[in-house]
Amino acid sequence: MKTIKPVRVIAVTSGKGGVGKTNLSVNMGVALSQMGRRVALLDADMGLANVDILLGMSPQFNLSHVLKGEKNLHEIMLTGPAGLMVIPASSGIQHMSELSTIEQAGVIRAFSEIDKDLDVLIVDTAAGISATVVNFARACQEIIVVVCDEPTSLTDAYAYIKLLNRDYGLNNFHIVTNMVQSLQQGQNLFGKLTKVTDRYLDVNLQFTGAIPADDYLRKSVQKQCPVVEAFPQSKSALAFKNLARKVDLWPVKTRAGGYLEFFVERMIRYSSEEDVA
Repeated sequence: MKTIKPVRVIAVTSGKGGVGKTNLSVNMGVALSQMGRRVALLDADMGLANVDILLGMSPQFNLSHVLKGEKNLHEIMLTGPAGLMVIPASSGIQHMSELSTIEQAGVIRAFSEIDKDLDVLIVDTAAGISATVVNFARACQEIIVVVCDEPTSLTDAYAYIKLLNRDYGLNNFHIVTNMVQSLQQGQNLFGKLTKVTDRYLDVNLQFTGAIPADDYLRKSVQKQCPVVEAFPQSKSALAFKNLARKVDLWPVKTRAGGYLEFFVERMIRYSSEEDVA
């Protein structure tokens, strides 16, 4: 009999692009891997997939090959720094609702097969509030919203949280402030967001961390190497490692049947609901 081991499934998302969401996903994933956790990163940005670019990878296959039954997840996954497993992006996941019942079962089984190999699945979504982005966030256990000190970033983050709260009943969000000059600036930025959400929404926002603006982070992008590996003592690398330690302490929510199966089942159901609507 298969032993069910809980897997922590985390969406990393944002209301707008350009806030460093994918860099956060990659560095948090590598930092967790360095701690001995078995981590997979699903590139769920179907329009501008760039996890592989940040890591200097050239994927030959992606999730569409799994959906078609041509490959299994183990065959498309790439191994990155510190053993981080990367699942390359695929436009095919946008059409989950079009899969037959047998094909849907195959996708669910594909994810359930990697349960035993994972402690954490990080889902790097696209920016914005498209149906695909929202569906990914709804299917995950935890949602990290990345914001930076720009009026449009805060406005779009509020709109995103409002949508998930009012339309889908999601109440808990982790906020990470990025590219800040100091921890105080990051906390002030979080305060601006909570001032609005506390007034108009029934949500619980948790300040999960602040990532400082850092030239070493820019240099690591140019090197196509995570800053936690390229410059491990830099300010941004230390902040990413601190973020990973916090995430590692979050309680893991368990479900009968295994969480990855549940994650994919919800993705299929939500995609189908969008088609009906």
